[in-house]
Amino acid sequence: MEKQKNAVGRRKEAVARVYLSKGTGTITVNSKDYKNYFPIMYLQNQVELPLKTIEGMDSFDIVINVQGGGPKGQAEAIKMGISRVLCEVNPEYRPMLKKLSLLTRDSRSVERKKFGKAKARRSFQFSKR
Repeated sequence: MEKQKNAVGRRKEAVARVYLSKGTGTITVNSKDYKNYFPIMYLQNQVELPLKTIEGMDSFDIVINVQGGGPKGQAEAIKMGISRVLCEVNPEYRPMLKKLSLLTRDSRSVERKKFGKAKARRSFQFSKR
């Protein structure tokens, strides 16, 4: 593998840019260790999932820049970005990652607000008198 590979992962409003290079297994998110950036265990597991799938937790150094959305959206965007960049590194990883649907973009996002409504579908409270 030459210098470094990169890919983009998206989920809801979150966009993650993932840069992967050979290394010892450090994952850095916005200049912080991912365990400090995501204190919740579930989100840490989301970030680790693609690497655990290919059994490469300590083979790569990953630097991630992520912005937009909330913690869950960011973690899932990172998961997708890591999966995409791993496929770029070695096409043999693709079937394993695809089986867990880590390469599929989750297209669900917030529905837009409609006029005459309180939210997307919620109506204002009805008053008879």
